[in-house]
Amino acid sequence: MLVRRLARPMLSAIFISGGIDALRHPAPTSQVADPVAPKIASSLPFSLPEDTEQLIKIDAAVKIVAGGMLATNRLPRLAAFSLACSLIPTTFAGHRFWEETDASTKRNQQNHFFKNVGLLGGLLLAAVDTEGRPSLGWRARRTAKVARVAAGGAAGKIGDALPVG
Repeated sequence: MLVRRLARPMLSAIFISGGIDALRHPAPTSQVADPVAPKIASSLPFSLPEDTEQLIKIDAAVKIVAGGMLATNRLPRLAAFSLACSLIPTTFAGHRFWEETDASTKRNQQNHFFKNVGLLGGLLLAAVDTEGRPSLGWRARRTAKVARVAAGGAAGKIGDALPVG
């Protein structure tokens, strides 16, 4: 569909450009994220480095690779899910508006925080988009139902369990 061909690269553009910038210049982001990034990384169920600059470089690589995958329609659901998982800690580490005392800075950080929340919503939609095809879960349930009907274990006609078309 044309909308997907346009929307996926548009959605991924900010992740690719931001990832490239963070990979080239991790220090500014590292200074902002340093108070919370190691805490976030240590709370995850897998091992990550505690060095904030290394975390930023890993996050940048995820954004570049997953953004490129989404933009080029390569495993788009996995790419969108990866970007969503990367965006959550980035948002909490980089846009802590609730800690700001200056009204202008607070408003700016709040705008970035909610921009990221909007991006997260778009990524979640992209992550569950099956492009009109039935999901794997639906197909598995339908197959199990057909098998039960064929074995005589379910009431009803076999036509009730078969997909139309």
